[in-house]
Amino acid sequence: MRPYVLSLLGLLFLVGPAAGDMEFYRSITPSPGSSSAGDSSSSSGILQPGGGPDSRYQPFSNFTGSIDDHGTCQCSVLLPDTTFPVEKMEQLEFTARSLTEKFQTELSKVKEYTELISIYEKKLLNLTVRIEIMEKDSISYTELDFELIKMEVKEMEKLIIQLKESFVGSSEIVDQLEVEIWNLTVLVQKLETLDKNNILAVRREIAALKKKLKECTASKREDAPAVPPPSPGSCAHGGVVNISKPSVVQLNWRGFSYIYGAWGRDYSPRHPEQGLYWVAPLETSGRTLEYYRLYNTLDDLLLHKNAQENRVVYGQGSGTAVYNNNMYINWYNTQEIAKVNLTTNTVAVKRPLPGAAYNNRFSYANVDWQDIDFAVDENGLWVIYSTEAATGNIVISKLNDTTLEVLSTWQTKQYKPSVSNAFMVCGVLYATRTLSTRVEEIFYYYDTNTEKEGQLGIKMPKVQEKLQSINYHPFDQKLFVYNDGYLLNYDVIFQQEPQQPV
Repeated sequence: MRPYVLSLLGLLFLVGPAAGDMEFYRSITPSPGSSSAGDSSSSSGILQPGGGPDSRYQPFSNFTGSIDDHGTCQCSVLLPDTTFPVEKMEQLEFTARSLTEKFQTELSKVKEYTELISIYEKKLLNLTVRIEIMEKDSISYTELDFELIKMEVKEMEKLIIQLKESFVGSSEIVDQLEVEIWNLTVLVQKLETLDKNNILAVRREIAALKKKLKECTASKREDAPAVPPPSPGSCAHGGVVNISKPSVVQLNWRGFSYIYGAWGRDYSPRHPEQGLYWVAPLETSGRTLEYYRLYNTLDDLLLHKNAQENRVVYGQGSGTAVYNNNMYINWYNTQEIAKVNLTTNTVAVKRPLPGAAYNNRFSYANVDWQDIDFAVDENGLWVIYSTEAATGNIVISKLNDTTLEVLSTWQTKQYKPSVSNAFMVCGVLYATRTLSTRVEEIFYYYDTNTEKEGQLGIKMPKVQEKLQSINYHPFDQKLFVYNDGYLLNYDVIFQQEPQQPV
């Protein structure tokens, strides 16, 4: 067989499958007038499925060819347009993948809607049972009971509207839920208007009568002779019975970020009316006392003028107090207490407080690093703390303000970490606790004069959530409170005995 014939057979072997024919082995029959290998003439043949021109199969493609001077066969073959549609196949695969993803998304939504509907059905059942009880029961319900039911129904109305907006497909179940919720709304309104025993009206009348009675009692007290408050610095009273609403002096001088600290007014028994004001915000960590300011008058403090700013690097916690021109602090990272002279800003005395727990072992509730808390009252300098021997209960010690020696000690039964803060008045410890973000309560007292302790219920409004320190001033008879960075003060009200007629 000639070389060009072999070449052509190889070409047809390759293109045969692309033409779509399973039997792609072919033969080429030259024309009767074909030339020899050296001639340059054209030839034509028939490409057949079989082996020769006499095959019973019909040809499906023609070809023409020529042989060049070198004996190489050159030909062109016309193939039918039956190539495999690869691009269409890829597009079909992409469409199928996209549809699968969409289906999975919608299926997950259906599952979510099914869970939501199940939750709503349970809520509806619960509300229905409660309302049926209210219908059958003879007990009268308050306005609050109706308001709570109405709030729940309104919440479900909002949820069902959201569900309808996002639900795709049949919404028959959702529509049914909406109708049941509407029926519940109407039923609650009817129940509220029925109120067979007129209990709401009676309650309002009782409240009005109580208000009138209170006004009448207050007017009687106004007619009675006024009891003068105790003289400044005096303990001629029956103890603290109330305090005023807070007076907000201002934000501390370092700003909103400095929510921990203490402030107050220096008390000197010799010159009680001449004490300077001091403000000692802690660093933002709530542990270190580094800077404090002194003001000669309250006006200077309010106007931020004529301030004397000092720096210390060893104070810890917001249990600071000032007495007789000296600042008393807990020495950083120790159980030692220190006395700082305010005139020179130097440490005059430093010594350990025997047995005192420190470094957050028994600090106040909501306030860290206040294991050791100094206090000042009419009797002098005190320190409030705890020990391991006292198992965390409050320990009160009277200090020598010059040497910091412990003069006397009392152990209470009140656990210190359950107390939010404390202060001393006339030798009596008063402890506070948190009732809410806007109310504290003076709930406990311990009298070192009689060694008696007990419970109180004096409400103490506040402007922020946490109290970091409370300092009492005997001459002003005020509490100086550091409340999340704000400087507050309260007037203290004492129990007084009526004066006997002369």
